[in-house]
Amino acid sequence: MNGGFQGLGRRSPWLLLPAAALALDLGSKAMILARFAPGEVYPVIPGFFNLTLGMNPGAVFGTLGGLPDRIRIPFFAVVGLLALVFFGYEFLKERVSMPQRIGLGLIIGGALGNGYDRVLRHAVVDFLDFVFWGWHYWTFNLADSCILCGAVLLGWCMVRPAGKANG
Repeated sequence: MNGGFQGLGRRSPWLLLPAAALALDLGSKAMILARFAPGEVYPVIPGFFNLTLGMNPGAVFGTLGGLPDRIRIPFFAVVGLLALVFFGYEFLKERVSMPQRIGLGLIIGGALGNGYDRVLRHAVVDFLDFVFWGWHYWTFNLADSCILCGAVLLGWCMVRPAGKANG
């Protein structure tokens, strides 16, 4: 009847993972905000990688960014809270493999970083700007990277053989 949370103290060091992802994301965004004006571009590797400050009011690739604030802000708040509850529950369960817990921790840390931006700025701070063979990829941040890496790791855990599930 404990919902799989018996021995939670043994898993509490794992909370450092989402906290570290959050700290790296917020720290990187603070450095960019202190040094760049919106739209300013600094070529790091010319023709391939730039630092470019952008503010994304939407979701991935700017989706829903054009919605009125009265709809967009509550929508992202509700969806963000539901995601944190779901992934937080999964993260804290007793029987979760190490790769799954790492993936979940990265997703939680990234979601917290972008959620912080949405609450404070009503937009997510993006600054990592890549160009691949002439294709300009969407600007993103460390939180987005954590979410994507965590999702890929969780997907890998879902498709690998069942005998490896507790690794």
